[in-house]
Amino acid sequence: MRKKALRPPLASRAPPRRSDCPIAYALDFIGDKWTLIVLRDLIIVRKRHFREFLAADEKIASNILASRLKLLEAAGMLTRRRDPKHGRQVIYQPTAKGLDLLPAMLELVRWSAAYDPKTAAPPAMVTQIAENRDAVIAGMRAAVAAGLPPGKLP
Repeated sequence: MRKKALRPPLASRAPPRRSDCPIAYALDFIGDKWTLIVLRDLIIVRKRHFREFLAADEKIASNILASRLKLLEAAGMLTRRRDPKHGRQVIYQPTAKGLDLLPAMLELVRWSAAYDPKTAAPPAMVTQIAENRDAVIAGMRAAVAAGLPPGKLP
C-alpha cells in the first residue's frame, strides 16, 4: 500500500521566484489567465462564494478556480472563512494585499476600454476611473470593508 504524499502547508506553496524584477514577481502571482479574473470578481464584482465565481462569463473550471483560490490564500491576497449563515459554505474576502492590486486592475479596465470596441466596462465607470481614480479606489475599498453588495458604494 502506497502512502499518500503530504502536501506542503499553504504558505510554502507560493510560486518559485524567477528573478528580482518587480514585474516578474507580480506575474508569478497574477500572470496566468485566471488569477486576475478571480481577483476582479472578488474585489470589483464582490463575489464571496465558490459557486458565484463559477458563474462568471469566462466559465472557469471548478478545479482551476479551487487552485487559484488556494494560490491567492497562500499569497496572502484573500482569506477564507466559514459562512455563519450556511456552515457548509465558505466566504472569500480580499486582504489588504489583495486590495492593493485595485489600482493596477482599474488601469487595466481603462486600457481595455480604450482599445477593445466590445468592452463590457460601463462607460460611466471608465470615465470615473479616468477622472478621479483615487476616489473610485477609496469607494471600492470602503464597499469591500463594509461588505456591501455589487453596485453599492458607501
